[in-house]
Amino acid sequence: MATYIVLSSFTDQGIRTVKDTTKRADGVREMARKMGIETKSLYWTVGKYDVVATFEAPDDASMTALSLAIAGGGNVRTQTMRAFTKDEMTGVIGKLG
Repeated sequence: MATYIVLSSFTDQGIRTVKDTTKRADGVREMARKMGIETKSLYWTVGKYDVVATFEAPDDASMTALSLAIAGGGNVRTQTMRAFTKDEMTGVIGKLG
């Protein structure tokens, strides 16, 4: 399973309905589960991003589908990044020759 970090910022709609953000997070966890993706962590943050989450997904296509579904709700804009463990990065570096 690959690890992904998702940075989210509230849209105008999302901030108007911010009282529902924890309920929406439960919905994201359930949606991810149905897609075969595990929600590893989910934090509300202060700064440029309002929510930071980590997921483990079987492939890029599954994670892209989840990211699109989350953004499609209209409450957040997302930026998804593939993350690598130390062992995975060692493998990547090993391919440099």
